[in-house]
Amino acid sequence: MNKSLEKTLQDADVSLSVLQALADNSFDSVLVTDATKAGKIIYANKSFSKLTGYTQSEVIGKTPRILQGPATDKKVVGRLREALMEGKKFEGKAINYKKNGTPFIMYWRVVPARVGKDTKVWIAIQREGVAVE
Repeated sequence: MNKSLEKTLQDADVSLSVLQALADNSFDSVLVTDATKAGKIIYANKSFSKLTGYTQSEVIGKTPRILQGPATDKKVVGRLREALMEGKKFEGKAINYKKNGTPFIMYWRVVPARVGKDTKVWIAIQREGVAVE
């Protein structure tokens, strides 16, 4: 990390403010889940709501599985689950579903946020692909 940025981010209030500004103003959907086996959502940005139709309050405490449906590829979900169990990052695409039931292709990257060797949360960065017919 850049030394100037690292020095600035040593202040916890500044660090949190930077994180909040990045996530809230991203063009991409951002979800943060806890690092438990359940993987419950603890944060969803505005772009997530725009992409899926779910408000932040509707998803907090739930799992990202609320986006899955009949056409969601179980093999991709299995690869994701395996990567999470191994503490590794994941990239993939799958058909997911908006709140109104409309299917869409979602590309996503899931990365661990660690303190030392311990994963504290998982961060999912998502974007919509070509529309599903």
